[in-house]
Amino acid sequence: MFPLGSVSRRITSFPFVTILVILLNAGVFYLELTQGDAFVGRWSAVPADIVHGRHIETIVTSMFLHGGWMHIIGNMVFFWAFAPAIEEGMGLARFLVFYLMGGVVAMAAQMFADPASTVPALGASGAVAAVMGAFLVTYPRDQIRTLVLAPVFRVVAIPAVVLIGLWIITQFIAVTTEMPKEEGGGVAYFAHIGGAVFGAVTGRLFRRQPISEALKA
Repeated sequence: MFPLGSVSRRITSFPFVTILVILLNAGVFYLELTQGDAFVGRWSAVPADIVHGRHIETIVTSMFLHGGWMHIIGNMVFFWAFAPAIEEGMGLARFLVFYLMGGVVAMAAQMFADPASTVPALGASGAVAAVMGAFLVTYPRDQIRTLVLAPVFRVVAIPAVVLIGLWIITQFIAVTTEMPKEEGGGVAYFAHIGGAVFGAVTGRLFRRQPISEALKA
């Protein structure tokens, strides 16, 4: 399932930071394609290195890297579905700080789960999960226009509390059922959970205005 945005809410301000983040991710992905594995390896976050005080900056840089086309497209689709409403409620500066903090907390959760890992971690998923967590506690009753791929392509409206809630549950299930990988790729489920919990706990604290009722488009 791919969320396409809220049908319950009309955004009245230009989502500057949201678009900036998408453009930055796209620009960095272009550098990945042109500069190759050396670029990815340098700016990805390796938990074992960070724990030992090496390449601390990759905690931030890694959240703008992606492992392939589907990785970046999926993250940016989810981000675009939920970020404009959260940005409007927080304001540009607060939303940018919230997004970056969400990514850092998500990476910290992944490192806490496996501090000795030498597998590079990368992707915006943890920061995007923070945005989703904030949306969950801020607009739980919003109907989210969602593209369902099976058994046939169709677009349906799903309450945010159901859509995001189920996504979070699947991350917890995956943590307990997926076998750990000693090398190679994988999914940073702890980063997803850490980001979502951070967003759910702090999302309202970053708001600059009271939560209003949904605006009908």
